[in-house]
Amino acid sequence: MRAVEFVEHGGPEVLKVVEADVPEPGPGQVSIDAAYVGVNFADLKARSDGYRVPSLPFRPGLELSGRVRALGAGVSGLAVGQEVAALTQGGAYADVVVADAATTFPLPDGVGLRTGATLPSVLPTAYALVHTVGRLQPGETVLVQGAAGGVGTAVGQLAKAAGAAGVYGVVSGAAKAAYARRYGYDDVFVGDFEEPVRAATNGRGVDLALDPVGGATLRAGLASLARFGRLVSYGNASGEAAWTVGQPELYPRALSVAGFSVLTLAETAPDDLRTLAERAFATALDGTVTLPVTAEFPLQEAAEAHRLMGARTSTGKLLLRVAAS
Repeated sequence: MRAVEFVEHGGPEVLKVVEADVPEPGPGQVSIDAAYVGVNFADLKARSDGYRVPSLPFRPGLELSGRVRALGAGVSGLAVGQEVAALTQGGAYADVVVADAATTFPLPDGVGLRTGATLPSVLPTAYALVHTVGRLQPGETVLVQGAAGGVGTAVGQLAKAAGAAGVYGVVSGAAKAAYARRYGYDDVFVGDFEEPVRAATNGRGVDLALDPVGGATLRAGLASLARFGRLVSYGNASGEAAWTVGQPELYPRALSVAGFSVLTLAETAPDDLRTLAERAFATALDGTVTLPVTAEFPLQEAAEAHRLMGARTSTGKLLLRVAAS
């Protein structure tokens, strides 16, 4: 079978198509004939910086859709040939992928394989940011970094559906701002955002800030919170040193800071992830959330997908097409 992996860290050019043995599922696992694979920023960080890479060679890919090929010992509730979406800890850039049954989800009726590949990481993350961790209430305001990305696109729609009084996004360019405004955002700021946020909220600040960037951006988000505001960190795309926050930042305005990682949840509490995923997937099925695929590449062109995402010009969700659906 085909697989895409790298033996050294670097730019997109280190991604190589190789021939590999078809893997067999172990106990509690399934193998999946992949149809589509989601491309995520974490894949780029793995390739360039070694993020969550235990050893080399390494095969990226955290989410996919396809059909169950084989069941490992002890697996129930899934069947060979069933259409599924799955979250993995890596390895999805391949014709056949092994995933834990606990993080393999039957696709709801009416959700095709192409859409299914957009769901496993993005939608549970977005749902958790808005509801489970962020606990957005009707009438509150929310500030979202990376508003034109996959998670940002879903968050804008979920926040609006939850009754947010103001949904504000931050992006890196005007084209991304125009895109984000189509998915629930009342206003979108390009680059610096502290003063525009204060102006948009009449000096009050926002109730909830969602940050995948870290570093200086996280601190600016913290400064943009209203009294009793909450910030949820769910990434460190900036690559800056780990941030710390304490009494001087939190006490004066009674602020709260929380964190979320869908991959860590998959490792430590797969049952909680399944509950979260079921609630999140329902929002795609009922039309609350649309996750647009804005670019699609064949598996062998994974490096081109990485170049596009790395240029910070992409919007929505990027996919690799592995097999005809």
